[in-house]
Amino acid sequence: MKIALLGHGVVGRGVDQIVSTCTQGMEVSRILELPDRLSDPRMTSSFDDIVNDPAIEAVVECMGGIEPAHTFIMAALAAGKSVVTSNKAVVAAHFEEFAQQAAASGASLLIEATCGGGIPWIASIQKALRIDEVTRISGIMNGTTNYLVDTMAKTGEDFSAVLARAQVLGYAERNPSDDVDGVDVKNKTIIAASVAFRTCCVREFPVMGIRNLTKADMRLFAGRDRVVKLLGRAVQRDGRYAVSVEPVALPMRSLEANVPSNFNLVTLEGATVGELKFYGQGAGSLPTGNAMVQDLLDLRDGRRPAYDFSRQLDYDPSLLAGDYVLRTSAAAPAGAIPFARGAWVMRNRTAAEARSILDEALADDPTSLIALLPQED
Repeated sequence: MKIALLGHGVVGRGVDQIVSTCTQGMEVSRILELPDRLSDPRMTSSFDDIVNDPAIEAVVECMGGIEPAHTFIMAALAAGKSVVTSNKAVVAAHFEEFAQQAAASGASLLIEATCGGGIPWIASIQKALRIDEVTRISGIMNGTTNYLVDTMAKTGEDFSAVLARAQVLGYAERNPSDDVDGVDVKNKTIIAASVAFRTCCVREFPVMGIRNLTKADMRLFAGRDRVVKLLGRAVQRDGRYAVSVEPVALPMRSLEANVPSNFNLVTLEGATVGELKFYGQGAGSLPTGNAMVQDLLDLRDGRRPAYDFSRQLDYDPSLLAGDYVLRTSAAAPAGAIPFARGAWVMRNRTAAEARSILDEALADDPTSLIALLPQED
């Protein structure tokens, strides 16, 4: 099977390496690159060389960003070429459009690498759906933020120092906004919830990041036997669903609280299977490349996923409600209960209400932080 790579960066090189060393009957025959980076005879700067080549069966998109990735994916699918992608931003923005085009042209869309790196997360959700209704998904879906909070907890350093080191190590981008502000987890939550709940997930929902997390916050929660992690969450029941991304002050004895370094841990829950957790590397050249090559092997062997968005679920933010801790020098919200000096607990608030409370506090104190305080089992 001849395939083409769109991009030859960290992930693209990982796919190229795994295909050439670990598979048989599969060949990277073309690579799309910028005109000044054509360092390999397989490389071209013209997408037309790929989409018009009848020998190429699959296009592996690992460019990132929305455009031109969106245009290239649509063109490849329209030409009957299956697409494997790791680009969570473009899939979250155009998931339904891609799925419709794939169905219309008889091509396949394979997205395992968009969520959880090397963890077989999307495939596991789809396998669970063969028997169960998946009622909940959640988890640590971003290795950069987990590295930051894990290192802060272990070393006592402040956020800025750990972030600077993460950037040197390559765990964090020069502009870390997508990670620390929750955008990356938002995209992954949209994709996973759409698959799990068989509905086109809304794109606007509460997203709160960890940019303002301090070592004092870590000490405060550690004194109550908790640690903060950034989680994506989604639930559905009775024809309704809700999604959110937010810092969560987890009990130290929970599995999520003990996920180290840049690893991920994601969870699904079904009626007969109960709670299932999946742990592994959530990013990186070879883990993400592995997920993409697994998709290619499924494609070669005739195992082609389909995505069903036919359920008309109502978005209801009241399904995600709990107690929140707000740390701020701004005035305490109405009805708040003292938690610590400069920190307050608000009982039984939705994630949407928590986002509004945080926005009001940020207007007076730009360093404010809010975190969900789940009840211990």
